Amino acid sequence: MFPWGDERRFNAYSRYCRAHYGGRIQKLPVDAGFSCPNRVSRAHGGCTYCANSAFSPSYLADKEDVASQLEGGKAFFRKRYPKNNGYFAYFQAYTNTNAPVDLLRQKFEEVFNVADIKGVVISTRPDCLPSEVLDYLSDLSQRTHLTVEIGVESFHNETLTHIHRGHTLECTFGAFEKLHQRNISTCAHLIFGLPGEQPGQWLEDVRMLNRLQPQFVKFHQLQIFKNTAMEAEFAQSPERFRSFSADDYIQFLCDYLERMSPDIVVERFSAEVPPRYLAVSQWNLLRHDALVRKIEEEMERRESWQGRFRV
Repeated sequence: MFPWGDERRFNAYSRYCRAHYGGRIQKLPVDAGFSCPNRVSRAHGGCTYCANSAFSPSYLADKEDVASQLEGGKAFFRKRYPKNNGYFAYFQAYTNTNAPVDLLRQKFEEVFNVADIKGVVISTRPDCLPSEVLDYLSDLSQRTHLTVEIGVESFHNETLTHIHRGHTLECTFGAFEKLHQRNISTCAHLIFGLPGEQPGQWLEDVRMLNRLQPQFVKFHQLQIFKNTAMEAEFAQSPERFRSFSADDYIQFLCDYLERMSPDIVVERFSAEVPPRYLAVSQWNLLRHDALVRKIEEEMERRESWQGRFRV
């Protein structure tokens, strides 16, 4: 039995859902029509890797209001996972705190009109959390499960500048501190493989992830999408990009988990999008379920677990 209370060798999101909701909770992506300041109000043209359409489910195409999107999502996932114990409304597209607080309230409160919605997950940037929004999110968190997912992406300011993130590492730490002060649950989103970075740096970065103290974390390998600035950069300077074989990625993730706080719940280890969106297939990875099995097999072979060598 490991610190999180079961025999799995990492603190799995499925365990969290069973402990708090009695079983599987499916996230339902929602596009509430918000924009991203990195595309609209700043002259960056968006992050160099961004292709939001790659993560937009087909069932959202003809639905505008939040409630209709959630009902469409429920119908879609009910066929794939009929044993769900409920759903989280996942405000995923772009920056979901980039609007006046009255509009945020209007959009987020719609979830209460939909049956079986157990909570809200809001994806945003660390530089889009003004005090009035934080105060509203604090109120919302007292009425339902709420997780604010922050796009950390990298712990290196040089990288953040290079990929046009438009915020600094110091801003990231400030955002998490403000959310923690209001007892709002957080998720850190990280990308492995951004140009100029190497695995040795990422293993050192675990110290900063542990300092952030998110409740949840999502790991994604870098995916290079068509018609993005990063596609052009990769074509010009492929040597700046570090990719893995499936076996190498498994070894790296196990090294990472061993250094990571056992309190952090792992939601994902990799990302999957339809191949038609990819400009480059530089990672030959397994499907996520198979990848998780291989990670657990390697941790068992090592006789190790998440947090064994916490840094």
